[in-house]
Amino acid sequence: GDWDLSERLHARLLDQAVDLPRGDLQPMCDAARRNQVGVMCGINERGGGPGSTTLYNSYVTIGGDGTIHNRHRKLMPTNPERMVWGVGDGSGLNVVDTPCGRVGALVCWENFMPLARYALYAQGIEIYSAPPYDSGDDWIGSLRHIAREAGCWVIGSGNLVRGSDMRIDVDGIAQLYPDAEEWVNPGDSVVIAPGGEIAAGPLRRQQGLLFAEVDLARVGAARRALDVVGHYARPDVFQLTVDKRVQSPVAFT
Repeated sequence: GDWDLSERLHARLLDQAVDLPRGDLQPMCDAARRNQVGVMCGINERGGGPGSTTLYNSYVTIGGDGTIHNRHRKLMPTNPERMVWGVGDGSGLNVVDTPCGRVGALVCWENFMPLARYALYAQGIEIYSAPPYDSGDDWIGSLRHIAREAGCWVIGSGNLVRGSDMRIDVDGIAQLYPDAEEWVNPGDSVVIAPGGEIAAGPLRRQQGLLFAEVDLARVGAARRALDVVGHYARPDVFQLTVDKRVQSPVAFT
């Protein structure tokens, strides 16, 4: 039945999940160091320590030195995701300084959480990564709003999925996607400039690499008229408090 299928899928997901303390991302870190490039990447993470069998929808930022500079766990799994992933804490709500600029990310529908976005804006984000499952003009419109609101560059790294990608060797899956050519998700990777205009993409229903030249001077130009954490803020009326402590279920003294 469905329960047996979900158990088999979860067992595989848990077995293949990324364990950071174990060094599962070391090959990617080594590649980043060899090529002196920064990497921002979503992972299915297996929690370490207490709750080591809990999974998290996480996002890592790796520097050109091969170091993992930030690990953000999605704050709130969306709808049925709560049957799979745990909730993250605020310890990963960070913006990282890189040679390319100040970068940060929110995962999928976290980008609809105004306070989470504002927490990144307040840290001077310049390049905002938004890895979604969503696609289509409505989603791209949301990314354009974020770029305009924050006055920063926004990268939407789309999730390109065809029916053939879903036909893994677990009984009960193949019949859910009988058409191998069906576009389960068309992708729609896109780069948005600080004013909200599309700078590259969307890359729709096609595999490929999307390139854009990012001019950080445009961030300052965009915020001249609208800086939502600066001259266009009212801290005397509104204030946001973010708890960035690691949340542990047990405190041993």
